[in-house]
Parts: sequence; structure tokens; C-alpha cells
Amino acid sequence: MKLHRTLFGQAMVAGLLAMTGQSSLAAVTAVEAKQLGTTLTEFGAEKSGNADGSIPAYTGGIEKVAGYDPNTADRYIDPFKDDKPLYSVTADNMAQYEASLPAGAKVLLKTFPGYRVDVYPSHRSIRYTPIVLQNSLKNATTATLAGAVEGDTIAGADKQGLPYEGIPFPMPRNGYEVMWNHNLRFAAAVNQFSGNVTLVDSAGTPIELTLAQTYWLHPWYDIRGEMRSLTFDAVYGHTSVISSPVKLAGIGYLGYYPVDSSLGQKAWLYTPGQRRIRPAPDAAYDMLLAGSLYWDELGQFSGRMDRFDFRLSGKREMLIPYNVFGLTNTLLPGDFIGRKFINPDAMRWEMHRVWVVDAIRKPTASHAFARRTYYVDEDCWCIVASEGYDNAGNMARVNLIHTFPSYATGGVNTVSWSTYDLLKSNYYFVNGGQAEPGRRIRDYPTPEGLGLMLTPQSFLGRSAQ
Repeated sequence: MKLHRTLFGQAMVAGLLAMTGQSSLAAVTAVEAKQLGTTLTEFGAEKSGNADGSIPAYTGGIEKVAGYDPNTADRYIDPFKDDKPLYSVTADNMAQYEASLPAGAKVLLKTFPGYRVDVYPSHRSIRYTPIVLQNSLKNATTATLAGAVEGDTIAGADKQGLPYEGIPFPMPRNGYEVMWNHNLRFAAAVNQFSGNVTLVDSAGTPIELTLAQTYWLHPWYDIRGEMRSLTFDAVYGHTSVISSPVKLAGIGYLGYYPVDSSLGQKAWLYTPGQRRIRPAPDAAYDMLLAGSLYWDELGQFSGRMDRFDFRLSGKREMLIPYNVFGLTNTLLPGDFIGRKFINPDAMRWEMHRVWVVDAIRKPTASHAFARRTYYVDEDCWCIVASEGYDNAGNMARVNLIHTFPSYATGGVNTVSWSTYDLLKSNYYFVNGGQAEPGRRIRDYPTPEGLGLMLTPQSFLGRSAQ
């Protein structure tokens, strides 16, 4: 398989992978918003469980886990490690569960002998802080889509004319609003982890492409309220320095996605040999990284929404990856990286309610995908799975996100995922296996004391030191 071999291309792979026809409607009315905090949570999820009990009621999520100290622990403890699978879905019995399976999971079951979906008891584990709940309530009746093209940006009632720091659309009316909830999902201000990208090629050979010390940033959720001014009011971003391979060691990347997506990302590349930082080349949409992944697949969706119509297809009860502590925190890569797919023993699936968004390419737009489907969990407002279809209507890509609750800070951690390229018969595993010696995965409510390089000048200052 031919990979990008330019300095920029490989650095961007390391930095970024180590990093996600309807008209707009008016904001929710005050009468409608009374459901929030009563039958719905303040962030918009249904409080009650489902009819058959496979989805429990929401009771506030996880706050503490015995034995975990956020000040010293290098990775999370799995609070559900003693759970046993309730049942397994295989190619032989999948018809029984067809209505609950994402389309991508069905294709994986049909394509790969031995693939299975192990279903565990469902835990609604995501915890919100009081201020995020309060702000989400305020946003419900004040936040709107804005910009020249639908989905470009959002407006609200804070002093900058933006939504408050919470879920912008807890009662979404269309697909764009759901995607903005994903953009501004509640997460730690800083996710720290050892960013790693492993390609398992069509022959079943695993190849670690890059390793980098990486920080994902969610500036809107800095409890000090200072990160937004330092990061160009970005909704998310990241900073990273490559450690492997040796020829790329020391290369740094800094990137931010502004709240107005029409402005494009702000990104810089630092090269240690020259001790120089320069603007990174423009990259967006379906520009390739690592030979298969598209730029706007990073973080499950990144960048501008102007080339697709994002249509809300309703809410469904579905089996999705959830509370995936094994792949991310407690297992070594050798325990789960298989020749054709992730070892099913290491993957946890649960029944949850998800919003389904179908993105249809606009007639005049250019993109390698003609259609995409996103599954967005009602509690974390994060994309938990997605699929991409080519111009012939064939499923080309399946993405599964290894989410788990950031109980150290509240919110969700979504830094790890796996991507199956069905056309090239390979797959990528990204940012997991943090049980490997020397690696870590930690979350922080503020960047204070971390010495993060949040500006281009800070890279140069660190080099001088």
C-alpha cells in the first residue's frame, strides 16, 4: 500500500490521528424546553429506560471509581470489568438483531468470518457538571444555526453572541444541530495520551505508523474560562510532538477548528532541524491521510459541513460501542489487534439510544463519499459509529469509536477509534492500547500546570529552552 511520504503528510497523520435539504428551524420555545430537566435530562436525553429494560434510566453517570486517583493514575480503571456478555451477535443469528445493528456492523459480520458483537449490560455512565447542565438549558431556547451556508457556525445569547459553554441544541431539530452537538460535546478541557496509529494491511500485518505525545483540546470546557481566548475560540483542537519514527521525531503540530467553520482551520507545523514553525498547508474534506483516511473523518467529523445535506433520520435504540475501557486503557495492542479486525473479546457493545444523521452529498459538491451515516449517542452527544458510501453506493468505510466516560472530569473521552476500509481490505487502529509501558491517557479540567504549547510562539520558546 502506498502511503504519503512527504514530511508534512506523515506529520499530519501523526498529529491529527492522535487527535473527530433541511431548512433551519427556530430555537426551541420556552414551553417545549420545560421537558428538559423533567422527562428529558438537561442535555436532552430521555431520562427513562426503554420498554424491555435493555436501556436503563439515566441516574447521573459515574463520578468516582474505587482505586482511581486522577492526580497520579496514568490510565483509567474499568468500573465494569466484572460484567459478562448478555449475548453475542454473529453472522448466523444477526437477522434476529437486525433492527438494532448499525449498517457497518452488519457488513463486518457478513464480511469477516469470526467477527462478532458481544453485548454487555448497558450503563449510562456519562456525567455532566452543574454549569454545563445550566448552560445547556439556557442554550435550548437561544442557540441557532448561523453563517452564509447552513451549518457553518452557530449563534447564541452569551456576551460574544455565541451559545453558552454546554450542549448547544439539547432538543435538535435537524442534522446540522446534532452535528454541532457532537462538535461541542462535553469533554475534558484537555485529553492527554500517547497518540498512536497502527495500520493492519490487507495481508494482516500490523504496522505502527506513528507515535506522538498528544493533547486533544476542548477549549469551551476549560473550568478557568481562559482557553478560548488562547485558541482562537476553537471548538476543538490539538497539539502534538512526534516521537516515532525517528526520522520524524521532534516534529510538532498545532491545529484549531474555529467556531466559524467557513474560516477554515488554523494550523502550524514545527520542524526541529530548522527551529521554525510555519502555517501548515490547507487541508480539508476528502484530502487523504495515511492512504485511506479522509481529513474530515478525523475526530469522526471535522471541518465544514457545506458539501453535504445533513438530514436527521430520528432516534433509534441500537447496539453501539460503549464504555470501551479495554481497548483504550487496560489492554496491550497485542491483546486485540487481529489480522482482519479487532479481537471481539476486547470490544464492548451496549444498547443505547442514538440520533441517526444521514449526510447526502449536494448535487454540485465534490467529495469521495456520496453518502455518510452518523450515529450520535443521546447521552454523550458524540458520534459512536459511522459509515461512508462511494459513488456506486457501496459501503467503503466503517468507523467504530471506542468511547468511555471521563469520570476524572466529567464528559466523554473519544480519542480512540478503528476504521475499516472495505475497498482496500485493511483497517486502522488509532490511539488505543494505552496500557503499553510508557504510555498514558489522562484528562484535565484545565490546561493549568501542563506546560502546553497552545500558540505557534510557544513551540519556538520550547525549542530555545
